[in-house]
Amino acid sequence: MNSNLIADKNISFEDAIALTERFIEQISQLSEAEKEKVISSLVATENGARGLFVTYLTSDNSVVDNPSPGIINGLKTSPQIVSELLVKNVAMSTGMRLTHTRNNNPDMAESSFKVTQRSLNLINELSLPETKEKIILLINTIKEKEGVYQEFLSRWGYDEEQKKQILDVLTKIDQ
Repeated sequence: MNSNLIADKNISFEDAIALTERFIEQISQLSEAEKEKVISSLVATENGARGLFVTYLTSDNSVVDNPSPGIINGLKTSPQIVSELLVKNVAMSTGMRLTHTRNNNPDMAESSFKVTQRSLNLINELSLPETKEKIILLINTIKEKEGVYQEFLSRWGYDEEQKKQILDVLTKIDQ
């Protein structure tokens, strides 16, 4: 395996994006063990995981629609980081889909929908208890208008309609 596919613990967000792009290009030539090693190296840090998800979830390569066992196992190595980012990705892509629809940008709305679906697929495949906890916390924050995710919701400026759509998506996830 090409050693330039392994993230070090000091990887920047930008370098994680570039590494993930190389990984997706080479994915068909990698064994499941190699895929797991690459993914686990990326999700070991916040920057690595953020770079992975921003690239992986928006990729035009359909190979990411059906994550292999190596990818799933790699993601499971950092359940706290992975679950946090997947839940936030569901929220952000759901909120942005509505923004793009309002702005009459159907291509971007479809892209946001694809990110939501891929995030939900990973949540279901991983079935991490940490993800279920974070979903409940985000649902409660939206309903109560306060909680651990209030700063996140405020920072992105979600309006009531966006929060309702986020809530609708989250409540449909098997818990």
